[in-house]
Amino acid sequence: MKKIILIRHGQSVYNLENRFTGWKDVDLTEKGINEAKNAAVLLKNHQINLAYTSKLKRAQETLSIILNKLNLNLDITKDIRLNERDYGSLVNQNKEEAAIKYGADQVQKWRRSYDIPPPNGESLKDTYNRCIPFFKEIMKLNKNILISAHGNSIRAIVKYLLNINEDDILKTEIGWCEPWIFTLDKNIVMDLQILHYDKVSNSNLPINIRF
Repeated sequence: MKKIILIRHGQSVYNLENRFTGWKDVDLTEKGINEAKNAAVLLKNHQINLAYTSKLKRAQETLSIILNKLNLNLDITKDIRLNERDYGSLVNQNKEEAAIKYGADQVQKWRRSYDIPPPNGESLKDTYNRCIPFFKEIMKLNKNILISAHGNSIRAIVKYLLNINEDDILKTEIGWCEPWIFTLDKNIVMDLQILHYDKVSNSNLPINIRF
């Protein structure tokens, strides 16, 4: 048995400003830093052998805070394939202003369609095709692994692990710094726990999974 722990970075500056972030390298807010510290509390009783993150500093900072709070001195592998979905021409734009510029329906289609990318950007399908070959490499390791990444790269992994259809994965919400802990036996998911520090979780899995 092994565990794969997925955690989305804490709140970033662009999250706070309601901007499309994508591959833009932005810092965590003070709230985001505290969210990462709280995530460490949630993970204190979970053994972690290996740590992976993206090439973006908001995910790297989140991972560093968690490992420091847990007093874990692990080698960290940083890989671009774990990066957030690239929002292309939408990056830096305020989401409400983008809706005015392009039309609310069009922006919603870019954000919530599985295979329709924004101009010069990626769809969730593109993100899946980038991320999952790397994740399959990780799956070969018989270790407890912590992955600090992003909402859409984590969505891609969740889709793969649970074999979720396209409509349901688009409805899946990954809360900031809320660990998704998958227990696997021979790469078959046996259990899933979604932990949260606050009273109410910001994560949502729109389907019932029976293991």
